[in-house]
Amino acid sequence: MAFAAFATTEAQPQAPKRKSRIALFLLLPGILYLVLFFLTPLISLILTSLQAPAEFGDIGQYSYAFNWQNYVTVVQQYLPHILRSFGYALAATVFALLFSYPLAYFIGVKARRWPLLQSLMLVLVIAPFFISFLLRTLAWKQLLSDESFIITSLKALSLMAPDAHFTGTPFAVIFGLTYNFIPFMTLPLYTTLERLDTRYLEAGSDLYANPFTVFRKITIPLSMPGIVAGTLLTFIPAAGDYVNASRDFLGGPDTQMMGNVIEANFLVLLNYPAAAALSIILMAAILVLVSIYVKRSGTEDLL
Repeated sequence: MAFAAFATTEAQPQAPKRKSRIALFLLLPGILYLVLFFLTPLISLILTSLQAPAEFGDIGQYSYAFNWQNYVTVVQQYLPHILRSFGYALAATVFALLFSYPLAYFIGVKARRWPLLQSLMLVLVIAPFFISFLLRTLAWKQLLSDESFIITSLKALSLMAPDAHFTGTPFAVIFGLTYNFIPFMTLPLYTTLERLDTRYLEAGSDLYANPFTVFRKITIPLSMPGIVAGTLLTFIPAAGDYVNASRDFLGGPDTQMMGNVIEANFLVLLNYPAAAALSIILMAAILVLVSIYVKRSGTEDLL
């Protein structure tokens, strides 16, 4: 009996080791995928950003070096584009939140009594995903062109100057960003508000709080995870967007964002180090801003 108990005691520590090996084996495909498709391109991008022009090479030929001056050069040359990108992304995120919160609140809270209506409205929210991002933006370009019914009507009503244009302006780019990323803001908000316990709202009313106080003190704090998730899902891709600000869509020469500059350096100017340096700066800036935002909002668990 004593020998059996000793043998059982000796065998117990082996079980956690075996489970850890199984867990590591199950994680191995995901780790390999991240190394192959995330870490390897990131390292390649960093090395490219440090390249220098080949001494006797043609345009577009570079050699590996340690040229940190590339980062200083692109910041000095493209600082307005960097600031413009984050300004447009911030404005689009704020507008998307203002439009999406009432919509998500109605779907998640008010429409609970009508499941069919709730489902229908959710389908309408995700319906734009069934159409290509490019086609949606191109459609808005046609709808907001100088010859469109909307613009000609606004000019006929003297709401726009006869020689005014909508496309090619910052407002058009922000409008396109807001429209295209509203579903990314609405769905996380809906997920949070759909689980909101309305008894808290009733308790606030029973304690003689007015509707605005109930919303500010109860609804907003309880929906903060959805707000943070929605703003991150909107701000991050909006800052790197290059479709809406492109001259071929809603933008113009004075609305170019970092995505457009990166595209031009890679595909037109063949300045690969500058494009890679801008990409690294964009990722680093977004990472810093997102970390500060999440920490200030008190939702570090989302990271």
